[in-house]
Amino acid sequence: MDFPLPEAARRYVAAHLHDDPAHLALQARRHPHLPVPELVRQIQARQKARGKLPEWAENPDLVFPSALSVEQASSARTAAFKAALVAGAERLADLTGGFGADSAAFAETVLHVDYVEREPRLAAVVKYNFDLLGLGNIVLHNQDAVSFLRGSETQFDWLYLDPARRDVKGGKTFRLADCEPDVPRLLPLLLRHAPRILLKTSPMLDLELAIQELGHVRRLWVVAVENEVKEVLYELGAEPAVDPERLAVNLRRDGSQPEFRVNRAREARAVARYAEAQQYLYEPNAAILKAGAFKSIGTAFELLKLHQHSHLYTSQELRADFPGRWFRIRAVEKADGPTLRAHLGPEGRAHVTTRNFPESVADFRRHTGIREGGEVYLFATTDLRGRHVVLVCEKVA
Repeated sequence: MDFPLPEAARRYVAAHLHDDPAHLALQARRHPHLPVPELVRQIQARQKARGKLPEWAENPDLVFPSALSVEQASSARTAAFKAALVAGAERLADLTGGFGADSAAFAETVLHVDYVEREPRLAAVVKYNFDLLGLGNIVLHNQDAVSFLRGSETQFDWLYLDPARRDVKGGKTFRLADCEPDVPRLLPLLLRHAPRILLKTSPMLDLELAIQELGHVRRLWVVAVENEVKEVLYELGAEPAVDPERLAVNLRRDGSQPEFRVNRAREARAVARYAEAQQYLYEPNAAILKAGAFKSIGTAFELLKLHQHSHLYTSQELRADFPGRWFRIRAVEKADGPTLRAHLGPEGRAHVTTRNFPESVADFRRHTGIREGGEVYLFATTDLRGRHVVLVCEKVA
């Protein structure tokens, strides 16, 4: 479909932006003068973008590609984080341009950005959007990454890649060598064009295997948004590296981004101390656990661990600077429905977390009869004596 969208098409999209796309598709015959299937795809893509790229989703002038392209794009928050890492550079090439969220963010902190995308239709949509957004320091190239680099004599400050994380049959991949493009194989070509490479991967990829495959990781960031890990970023350089620094970052709604640093050597040297539950309970944020800081997080904050495999910590005095969630422990009970419900309100609701416990949250709820919600937090876990216990907690203001 041509763009910009005709006025009638724009009105249709605006009127149905919050409607069910499947229902709209069934009513297509009511609008014979409109390309309803394409407009429904526009609506689907905007709906997916609402949480990730709210300013773009609310811009009626932009054109959206397939919902899959939006789904694979970085969110505005993670794109801004990456842009801060490369701030001040003169030239960067985004070799896997996609929907352009990262390129647009890079353009705010880098003097000149080259956007590279091999799919012609997607590249055309992105060029149209960039022109509308006034991003004049981005040059678009409708090529694949390898052709672009082999045909270029430019030296870049940074190269950025976000390899496709699905195989040709649509399955998820767990090794970098199975992604497209194959970054480990292309590394010599990449390093000929830039001293620093920023690589984004899915959290599903194994960190240790990725470090081993790449061999040139200077440092990496495990990036969470509101305690959900969204991506892992690797900075690559010419010199081989063995044990890079890992930075666990949690981007929070209030604009803060607590960070914790760890590497394998520091984690190996850390000596955990254990104790039964004391007055306060601590749960590290998801980025810290993904980075592998299972002992060093406790030693850094002088906390006691409940069990080797629980990754929950306790203390008598509150550590309000802990990067995660913290609670006041009201009671320690067995996983018994009537006993636990006595701590709850009349509706029998609580938030439930299981850590190193033989049941999932769903199984725990089934056998205790406890529903989701309320003001009480239950942590089902294993203590240092190997007993299965439930910590009845409340949030600390």
